[in-house]
Amino acid sequence: MTAATHPAPRQARKVLLSSLIGSTVEWYEFFIYGTAASLVFDDWFFPGFDPLVSTLLSLSTFAIAFVARPVGGVVFGHFGDRLGRKSMLVLTLTLMGAATFAIGLLPTYEQIGVAAPLLLVLVRLVQGFSLGGEYGGAVLMSVEHADPRRRGLYGAVVNTGTGWGLLLANLLFLAVTQLPDDDFRSWGWRIPFLLSAVLVGLGLFIRLKVTESPDFDAAKRAGEVHRAPAIEVLRRHSAPVALMAVAYLATGVTFYVGTVFSLSYGTEFIGVSKDAMLGLVLAGTALTIVAIPLFGRWSDRIGRKGLFLAGVAGMAVLPYAWFASLDSGSTALMLLGFLVLFTAWSATYAAMPTFFAHAIPVDVRYTGLSIGYTLGTVLGGGFAPMIATYLLDRTDDWTAIAVYMSAAGVLSFVAALILKERQEAPVTEERAAAVFR
Repeated sequence: MTAATHPAPRQARKVLLSSLIGSTVEWYEFFIYGTAASLVFDDWFFPGFDPLVSTLLSLSTFAIAFVARPVGGVVFGHFGDRLGRKSMLVLTLTLMGAATFAIGLLPTYEQIGVAAPLLLVLVRLVQGFSLGGEYGGAVLMSVEHADPRRRGLYGAVVNTGTGWGLLLANLLFLAVTQLPDDDFRSWGWRIPFLLSAVLVGLGLFIRLKVTESPDFDAAKRAGEVHRAPAIEVLRRHSAPVALMAVAYLATGVTFYVGTVFSLSYGTEFIGVSKDAMLGLVLAGTALTIVAIPLFGRWSDRIGRKGLFLAGVAGMAVLPYAWFASLDSGSTALMLLGFLVLFTAWSATYAAMPTFFAHAIPVDVRYTGLSIGYTLGTVLGGGFAPMIATYLLDRTDDWTAIAVYMSAAGVLSFVAALILKERQEAPVTEERAAAVFR
């Protein structure tokens, strides 16, 4: 009996659902913060500054979580490679939920002074720390349970959690922005943060019911569990981890410029309403939810690396057309710009989970994947909105931002070209039984 002769097993589908829901919850919580940072945090936590400085300070609290991500990747990766994937995913979701709910209750600068932004930074660090361990574990639980011929699809489905999370975040913010502006700015923005408690409860309920990764169980039985996985990664696998981080650059820069920076650019620089910009981001997000699984299934047929490279090439050349569409003033052209840009992004993001997972051996895979991915998010994600905001202020034009996005694409393409995907181990009777039980 081999995995190739069986349809997607019930246990693998259950694990996939748990990873998808947990990933959706995690990203929902992360994105409501990014949206609030763009729209209201500058007034409530950083008042009294020049508008540009206030916006940069607000976005810096968004970026600071990315600095905590690699720390979370090392810590959760260490225990995930020693104790198992499942328990770490329960812990990351709990921490993320607690921090997000706390943001909805934070007092403002006017109420407690400088303690307000300090508390905001603290809970933001907890968010980043937990998300640093979430991604690697969620991907590996699904990929390692899947039939090898469907691993690209399963990894891609987990990555749609980004789209589902952003979709939920934007829908809720679209709803609360319908409130009178004074109500939205005083208390309405807190609603999405407080509602996260419901989503966290659902995610924990499902995650507690899944089984451990069969690949991890096999490594544990074979005595391949390391005492210090991070040291093993740095000593023997530092090159693929570094390449993985650079290969992620275009994905992070494109996504965070397109979904976070675009909100302030559209509303403050070209005069588009908040509702219109949120609607455009929403349309691009809806496209990714459909496109990512399709590209993931395709990657199982044509290869993950080639699809990854094709998407990166698209992200290197499309920013110029995207910005031109935004400046056109035409809603149809702006929508087309978002859809085309996020189609290229979807191709790379669909291939990425399985491509990256197979660049690292299973005994240190959680640690290696988490470190490589989270370092990439620091370099290519968290600071992208700040860099774009700074470039816009210095040049009063989008060209420099488009060049920045293209440069990230070129670097990512070269790194991905060098990064090697390991051959998957054959599925033995023992492993097949573990997967299909």
